[in-house]
Amino acid sequence: MATQYTHHEHLGHVIFITAAAAIGGFLFGYDSSVINGAVIGIQKHFQVGSFETGFVVAIALLGSAVGAWVGGGLADRWGRTRSMQVAALLFAVSSIGQMLPFAVWDLGFWRVIAGFAIGMASVLGPAYIAEVAPPAYRGRLGSFQQLAIVLGIAVAQLVDYLIARLAGGDVNNELWGLEAWQWMLGVCVVPALLFLLFASTIPESPRYLVMSGRTRRAREVLAEIEGDDVDLDNRITEIQHVLRTERVPGLKDLRGRTMGLLPIVWIGIVLSVFQQFVGINVIFYYSSVLWQSVGINQSDSLLISFSSSIINIVGTFIAISLVDKIGRKPLLLIGSAGMAVGLATAAWAFSFAGGEGESVSLPDPQGAIALVAANLFVLFFALSWGVVVWVLLGEMFPNRIRAAALGVAAAAQWIANWLITVSFPALAEWNLPVTYAMYALFAVLSFIFVSKWVRETKGRRLEDMG
Repeated sequence: MATQYTHHEHLGHVIFITAAAAIGGFLFGYDSSVINGAVIGIQKHFQVGSFETGFVVAIALLGSAVGAWVGGGLADRWGRTRSMQVAALLFAVSSIGQMLPFAVWDLGFWRVIAGFAIGMASVLGPAYIAEVAPPAYRGRLGSFQQLAIVLGIAVAQLVDYLIARLAGGDVNNELWGLEAWQWMLGVCVVPALLFLLFASTIPESPRYLVMSGRTRRAREVLAEIEGDDVDLDNRITEIQHVLRTERVPGLKDLRGRTMGLLPIVWIGIVLSVFQQFVGINVIFYYSSVLWQSVGINQSDSLLISFSSSIINIVGTFIAISLVDKIGRKPLLLIGSAGMAVGLATAAWAFSFAGGEGESVSLPDPQGAIALVAANLFVLFFALSWGVVVWVLLGEMFPNRIRAAALGVAAAAQWIANWLITVSFPALAEWNLPVTYAMYALFAVLSFIFVSKWVRETKGRRLEDMG
């Protein structure tokens, strides 16, 4: 009974460490979604069109791609926790910069810095969590990253809605000496400082400690997270052996015969790209603009966006409860099928939109159907691809290439995210139903890809991957 008790005690400690590391995910969700409420404010304030707006919204994602790309290397050089602290500081500084821009290019610059910090955090979080989580709980703990992202999205939308209400329903109205949308972007400094605080209190990953020769400290951390009943000497030897047989992975280690890369790296890249190509972020970056485009007012559209976030959170909890039970692959397949149905239905409903410019509206019952279909899509994404892709990326690669492969896959994800985000305003102006039909097609293709190429990783030890 004693071991059971200590096990739970250790699990509590591990949950705390994991949650702290996942705050980086919260920043990602918060920053990517807070822009949703500010888009119209930025457009009016700087008097720019849909191309420039798409560019300023999406440019953060290019910063993220670079941050993800170099994040793995920095984590190996400076340590996991030190790198998280750097990301948190950069994010805090960029929040103040975004709040007080003097020109649209200046706003773009600070968004790139914010993006870089988030990109780093997006790689550091899952890698750190995979390294401290016991195998039996790794799927659920790995899901914390995605849970933090969806909580960040929801909190950002709630904050946007409250600030818009305080400013009398218009984000260009003045509030405490600045326009409301500036406050929306400035509030990001709060979660950034929280992340800095937590990243300064959690222990360094045992794998990194062994790697940098601090074996005694690694033993202490392992005892903290895995319990005293684990054979610590054995665990240290195991990690040392894995590290001895691996070198610090570089891009050349990812090379293979299949179009220049190892097949497993391609699978990670394609999973990442599909996760974005179904258009999930369109719902979160532009949903308030989307609902306004079918005739819903500014304040209510922010509230509808918030309700989508709640559905997103519910779906994420469903995924967390199922990922270690039914496995990664079945969840992805269920998600792909559900997303395809939701997106195809939304595309059909949007094709009934009538009116021009500001006075577009959807007739009954298509308006209600579009709303239900969009939220159904969010639910199926959240209970599958949203969580499972991050869990898989943290665990599917062999140990010796994990950091580098995760960096490449995460960078691919950011670039795919950027492509979807930057293209949506123009595509929606051209033809909204066809745009949604295209996302539906990607959902169908993702189903085929998973059923053919993705292997189950449920319950396997990280040392056994490869």
